[in-house]
Amino acid sequence: MENKRISLPPEKGYDKAYGLAYKLACEHLAKTVDIEEQCRKSDSELQVKDSQKFIVVQYLKRPYLISVPDGTISVAESDEPVPIRDKLLIIHYFNTAKGTPATKRLITFRELPEGNVYFPTFAKRTIKPIVDNFSQQPQLLITTSEKLGGCKVDYGDAAVAIPAFPRVPVTIILWRGDEELPPQGNVTFDANISDYLPTEDITVLCETIAWRLVRYLQNK
Repeated sequence: MENKRISLPPEKGYDKAYGLAYKLACEHLAKTVDIEEQCRKSDSELQVKDSQKFIVVQYLKRPYLISVPDGTISVAESDEPVPIRDKLLIIHYFNTAKGTPATKRLITFRELPEGNVYFPTFAKRTIKPIVDNFSQQPQLLITTSEKLGGCKVDYGDAAVAIPAFPRVPVTIILWRGDEELPPQGNVTFDANISDYLPTEDITVLCETIAWRLVRYLQNK
């Protein structure tokens, strides 16, 4: 069977909406009374440098800095720009985190609030690119995911758990398929994920992970 790979998706004109959402999230951060407690809930770190406070959040194997109280986000020890979607995910994760312990029970996207409604979009943007690019050689999913801190787990024909945030592992599962069944994939989460991100952000997070994996694969 031919190993078909789909092209990367075009940039979409959501920057204005993301920018507004980010502005509101920064305002929420500025009103947070106990930053240290929120750091504990999100498993983040509070640092002070030259009288300026920064929250250090690990996101996809890299440390990011959120300045307090204004909410400016940067990559630690780097001048590279941070895409607005990543900024929004990072600050939403910090603001939303409830500190709920992991349940060790996996759920699918359909089990999230409004998950059934948004699943067709989620499947198209996240599951389809993973299946189209990795199903013929599932082992490549394991090696490629290491760039995002992923590790092999025992599900399907190949599966990885990627620590998107300290308290948000994302598990990607692949099945090769056979003469009767086409290749399939799924993405699962700990059952506590809604205590760290809303469903819309989970969609954006998983799409971001999927396309980073595809880019890493295609640039090998």
